[in-house]
Amino acid sequence: MDGERVYQDQRTHYQVTGSESAVVEDLSNGMTSVYHLDGGDLRMTHFCAAQNQPRLRATAFGPDNSSIRFSFVDITNLRSPGAGHVERSEIRLLAVNHIVLQFHFVADGKEKDEMLELTRR
Repeated sequence: MDGERVYQDQRTHYQVTGSESAVVEDLSNGMTSVYHLDGGDLRMTHFCAAQNQPRLRATAFGPDNSSIRFSFVDITNLRSPGAGHVERSEIRLLAVNHIVLQFHFVADGKEKDEMLELTRR
């Protein structure tokens, strides 16, 4: 792992859309994720600052649904096989007003994690 970056003070907006069929997570760092059901699967499409769109599926849930891990399914708009993209993501629901988002990036065979700590004010 090349490293981990932790970001705080992100402005984040959540919106329910699509006749209550999707939740949009809009981060101030230029990334947006959309969460929705596909049959019985929880899915996530991540509109990345790298200008590609990884699609992920929830593959693990923590106790009492306190966390959700998403794993890579496929991707659109990948410029080259080694181009940077999100391969995994996790949401940790620590408290009513405290969420941690973790994105696992892969680029040219190198890996790094970015964490965003979100606190409602």
